[in-house]
Amino acid sequence: MGSEGAVRAFAATVPKAELHVHIEGTLEPELMFELARRNDVALPFQSVADVHAAYRFTNLQSFLDIYYRGCDVLRTEQDFYDLGFAYLQTAVRQGVRHAEIFFDPQSHTERGVTLGTVFGGLGRALDDGRALGVDSQLILCFLRHLPEQSALATFRDAMAFRDQFVGIGLDSSEVGYPPAGFERVFTLARAEGLHAVAHAGEEGPPEYIWQALDLLGVERIDHGVRCLEDEALVSRLARDQVPLTVCPFSNVKTHVVDSLADHPLPALLERGLLASVHSDDPAYFGGYIGDNYVGVADALGLDVPTLARVARNGFAGSFLDHDTRRGYLEAVDASCVVAGVAEGSG
Repeated sequence: MGSEGAVRAFAATVPKAELHVHIEGTLEPELMFELARRNDVALPFQSVADVHAAYRFTNLQSFLDIYYRGCDVLRTEQDFYDLGFAYLQTAVRQGVRHAEIFFDPQSHTERGVTLGTVFGGLGRALDDGRALGVDSQLILCFLRHLPEQSALATFRDAMAFRDQFVGIGLDSSEVGYPPAGFERVFTLARAEGLHAVAHAGEEGPPEYIWQALDLLGVERIDHGVRCLEDEALVSRLARDQVPLTVCPFSNVKTHVVDSLADHPLPALLERGLLASVHSDDPAYFGGYIGDNYVGVADALGLDVPTLARVARNGFAGSFLDHDTRRGYLEAVDASCVVAGVAEGSG
């Protein structure tokens, strides 16, 4: 519906909830070099161009190898503040009104950076980001390539900062590290009233999604694109309206799909799934959330009503309270009216 230019404009500006973004994955090469100089950290790159040239990934693991190397420049509270605030400045320009931001404490504590340093910097950034027009919350993720004992220790230490994060997640290398290995720490976290999400069904099989739902008790599945291989799972996800936080640019860059034109987002929506679009690690994958919206609009021929549905799905899948969520959904509807589309279309 509408001209191509109007659809792209709507995709870029419609109010969005960002539910799947790793703050460490927003580290742009320019900031990486600035922090490396500040902290006297040697990088395996000579220039920003060298960094971009290294972002040719063959799979998820090849990305993670560089991702964790980039984390090494993050040493001080100010570093984490600069990282967080830079993301929020970009996010608001991309239409983000609400963000639930992942962070990986184990990536930092194993280098000797304290949890207080991480929470201190990110917490100040999120506070200052509200003046920009974006509210945000933190989700603490466990690294699945490390043993659950490490996750349990991290969880115990993080409870000293309980008021600074709203949920827990599971990320990092998927294949060979099933969700079932983290049942104890998720049980403890849910008992503390924390929300629970998990990466599953990206490179890993549909069985990982079942485990995340039934063993970890997650409320949201991050990625989840391989659910289409299991009809019973699709029925379960549709029936329960389990949110799927889909990351199209990421899926292309890590070769989960061959091209953006091959992305299963339309199939997920056609099956009645609560799929929404997010950026994952935008500094590494070539675009932030608004860029992802524009990209799928172009490559998949999505119209304004479909993009509005995707935006509504994002807010519907958030951990916002009912009244705040309703306000954001009304903002999406208002954007549709401006674009000449009836509220609730699509």
